[in-house]
Amino acid sequence: MREKKSKEETQITDDPVKNFEKWKRKYNKTKKIVKRVQKTTKKRDWEVERENIQKLVKKYSEINPKEAVKFSDFPLSKKTLKGLLEAQYRQPTEIQRQTIGFTLQGRDVLGAAKTGSGKTLAFLIPILECLYREQWTAMDGLGALIISPTRELAYQIYEVLRKVGKNHEFSAGLVIVWFLHIFFIHRTNIIICTPGRLLQHMDETATFHASNLHMLVLDEADRILDMGFTDTLNAIVENLPTTRQTLLFSATQTRSVRDLARLSLKNPEYVWVHEQAKFSTPATLEQNYVVCELHQKVNMLFSFMRNHLKKKIIVFFACCKEVQYLFRVFCRLRPGISILALHGKQQQMKRVEVYNDFVRKTSAVLFATDIAARGLDFPAVNWVLQFDCPEDANTYIHRVGRTARYKEGGEALLVLLPSEENGMIAQLQEKKVPINKIK
Repeated sequence: MREKKSKEETQITDDPVKNFEKWKRKYNKTKKIVKRVQKTTKKRDWEVERENIQKLVKKYSEINPKEAVKFSDFPLSKKTLKGLLEAQYRQPTEIQRQTIGFTLQGRDVLGAAKTGSGKTLAFLIPILECLYREQWTAMDGLGALIISPTRELAYQIYEVLRKVGKNHEFSAGLVIVWFLHIFFIHRTNIIICTPGRLLQHMDETATFHASNLHMLVLDEADRILDMGFTDTLNAIVENLPTTRQTLLFSATQTRSVRDLARLSLKNPEYVWVHEQAKFSTPATLEQNYVVCELHQKVNMLFSFMRNHLKKKIIVFFACCKEVQYLFRVFCRLRPGISILALHGKQQQMKRVEVYNDFVRKTSAVLFATDIAARGLDFPAVNWVLQFDCPEDANTYIHRVGRTARYKEGGEALLVLLPSEENGMIAQLQEKKVPINKIK
């Protein structure tokens, strides 16, 4: 009998079908137990997010700007990296490489770099990372404030932020016209504005407050710190918390102790990527000047336009009335190339329309005041012609910065009266601007 039983047992174990069914029952039982355990131990999304943030923060102290070849070499969130990639930003420029590490660590920064070197992303990336790190929501209110000297530059910063930050959940507002965003300004996380309009909101909008502000950015800081904005800026800073992080960026930067104390900067990192450079303007920019009598200037401009019909040109003038008058004159003269005008007396929507129109065209002439001289990114501008002498060398540097951007080539021509030549050229030489005379 025992022999029969052992034979039956061996037959069962040798049967592959029965063995598989037995194994499947055991597998399903184990699977149910594992699922039950996973359900009880599975981390919530916010816990996973918090762990990821902690991992990124630990890497901040290890940032080495020299080794950062791609944006992914920085400890940035996946949402920011995805936004940069989708907006076609892959490699950081020198100013971005040197400042992002300091800003992520919460340091105050004064950043100076040549025009067209990518200063906008140098402060937008840290803003996005700061708010992401704090898990900022609409209920937390204003977290970052970006102040720009002109509406056009504010609009341009806003457009870059929309592209790069589209994967984040933060809200952003462009405050350049009084009635814009007035009803939900108190729930906006990032505000981009001009000084005058911001102060007006601070005075007149009951729901506006900046008590939770983490970051203050001044783009084209030297212009904002000029005498024209002194009182406005002082009034704004009085309403901001002193514990914030402050970033100042410009092509020409201030080291004035009075200015820095006024903004409550604490041991700021001074980053001037081209301080040791031979010239203060891009190497790809060819610069010349011509001396011309006052009565010959309009004829000279018309001849210049006729000889560059396939080019994209910006012509800078001293005042709005001059732009308006010469725009009407040249439209009647019909030089054979599209002419646009951009100045401070236009309505905001008209200025945005002109800006976008000029960006789209492959060949055109833009008559502009210094409203277009700072920060604005006009792609593929071939020539910058300064019909009127700039106020100083800094204004000259900002004007010619509209061409030869991002290592592309460009040409600049400065038109001077005989009485202006000596003083202006001396200033440019002092600022390390290489310029040749056309005789």
